[in-house]
Amino acid sequence: MPVLVASDLDRTLIYSSAALDLTMPDARAPRLLCVEVHESKPLSYMTETASQLLAELGDTALFVPTTTRTRKQYQRINLPGPPSKYAICANGGHLLVDGVSDPEWQARVAARLADECAGLDEVRDHLMATADPLWVRKHRVAEDLFAYLVVERELLPEDWVKELAVWAENRGWTVSLQGRKLYAVPKPLTKSAAMNELARRTGADLTLAAGDSLLDADLLLAADKAWRPGHGELADAGWTAPTISALPERGVLAGERILREFLRETQTPR
Repeated sequence: MPVLVASDLDRTLIYSSAALDLTMPDARAPRLLCVEVHESKPLSYMTETASQLLAELGDTALFVPTTTRTRKQYQRINLPGPPSKYAICANGGHLLVDGVSDPEWQARVAARLADECAGLDEVRDHLMATADPLWVRKHRVAEDLFAYLVVERELLPEDWVKELAVWAENRGWTVSLQGRKLYAVPKPLTKSAAMNELARRTGADLTLAAGDSLLDADLLLAADKAWRPGHGELADAGWTAPTISALPERGVLAGERILREFLRETQTPR
C-alpha cells in the first residue's frame, strides 16, 4: 500500500526571495534552486538539498502537491523529481490527474458549495465595498471558487481583518492572511477532502502532510502525521495537535526539514 504525502507548497516547500529567511552569514547560506519563473523572472526557490530530498521522496511515496494556487499558477512550478500523477489546486477545488482536472470531483465540490455556504458573488461584493483602495493593490477571483486581495500589509487595518473574519464566518467562509494576500475561502472548500479522496482512490494506508497557514489546518488534522514550520499563521497562533509536529526551523530551511521528516516516515517499517 502506498504512502501518500500531501504537502502545501508556498512557504512550506517553496519560498519567494522575501520568505527565504536566511539569517546565517552569507558565506554559509545554502545553495538555492529556482523552481518557478513568472514573467521571465525567478520567483520561488528551495535549497539544492531539499530538491534532492524531494526527488528521493518521489521514488518512495505518492507525492501530491497541495496548494491554494489556481491551476495556472501551479503549472508555473517546476519541481524536481518524477512528475506527480496527482495534484490538489484551488484549496481542494480541483483534483488534477495527469495535469487534468477531474470532472467528477469538480461536480462534487460545486454541489457542496451550493448547499453549505454563501455564494462567491456576495463575498466578492462585500470585499469590493469595504476594502480601502489605500491599502488594496488587487482584487482577484480564483477559479470561480474563492476571492483574495493583494494588500499593503503595513497599511492593512487589523480591526478590518477581524471584522471581515466574523462576517465571513457567519456565511460559511474562512479568512486567511498570508504575506500580502488576504484570502476569503468557502469552508467546504478544503485540501483535506481532496486528500482523503486520493487516499481512497489509491488505497494509501499512511497519509503525511505539511503546511504553514490557516488554510492548511484541516489538511494537517486529516493526515496520520503532519508537520508545520516555525513561521506562518499556524506558528504565530501556537497552533498544534497530537498528530502534528511543530518544527523550529523557519524559512527555506524549514522546507528542507519537512522533506527529511517525510522521508524518515516513508522509510520507517510499519
